[in-house]
Amino acid sequence: MRVYNNINEFTAVNNAVVTIGTFDGVHIGHQKIIAGIKELADSIGGETVILTFFPHPRMILHPEDESIKLITTIDEKAELMERLGVNHLIITPFSRDFSNQTAEGYIKDVLVNKIGTKKIVIGYDHRFGKDRQGGLEDLQRLGPVYDFDVVEIPEQDINEVAISSTRIRNALLNGDIDLANTCLGYPFFITGKVVRGDQIGRQIGYPTANIVVEEKYKLIPSDGIFAVKVNVAGKKYKGMAYIGSRPTVNGLTRNIEVNIFDFSEEIYNQAIRMEFHHYIRGDVKFASLDELKAQLAQDKVDVLNLDF
Repeated sequence: MRVYNNINEFTAVNNAVVTIGTFDGVHIGHQKIIAGIKELADSIGGETVILTFFPHPRMILHPEDESIKLITTIDEKAELMERLGVNHLIITPFSRDFSNQTAEGYIKDVLVNKIGTKKIVIGYDHRFGKDRQGGLEDLQRLGPVYDFDVVEIPEQDINEVAISSTRIRNALLNGDIDLANTCLGYPFFITGKVVRGDQIGRQIGYPTANIVVEEKYKLIPSDGIFAVKVNVAGKKYKGMAYIGSRPTVNGLTRNIEVNIFDFSEEIYNQAIRMEFHHYIRGDVKFASLDELKAQLAQDKVDVLNLDF
């Protein structure tokens, strides 16, 4: 898959089959749409093109709203789309100027001249252009003029996509990892850099890698203990992760830590990926470090007894 960080980097391809959207999470609903455009492209000897936006439009149009949390970062989204066999991913830098294009200007300049769209697969509720005035009816009206076909995604499928995205976010925020992973079609994951902590885990026999996720918009699951798999330099290990403010030691900040089983390497400043497989328990304030240590021993047993 080729990735373009600006529409101007893209050269029109023959028989481009295009779809547009944020595709946050690239979950099973999105996967169904991508499978559909791949099938269409194969039928006409074409190539698949996905047009997405970054930053997320709400980040630009409503910069005061810091509540926006996304299931995937832009790099994670690209990786997932590559796994699905997409040919081209265009990441359009969303801006106010971009949002102020007329609907017809957007269709002519972007979809036709820049991309070479032969078929566009779009939902009934997709809006674009200045004040979101453009929509499916504009594409259908201008398709014959600019020689492209419009394929409408059924309303049921669009609703499923929206419901899935909301369910995944809510599930993660409520610790329901099983539901989130079912809707995603893969284990939810975060990617971050390992930084030095205060070594309390090491003192009680459960050393942890402290992870910092640089993308502030990345959704982090609820506080608690989780059964995870950790990818370190291409090798996976089981482990138990902790998210929370460490109330037992009167912590002041929310941390992400993981105790990686059967692992003793120094990995400071390395990027690691953590897949969430099961929720074990909520965060608890213990009366002493000894109580915390005893509970961690039980948590490890609980994690190792799971099949994942």
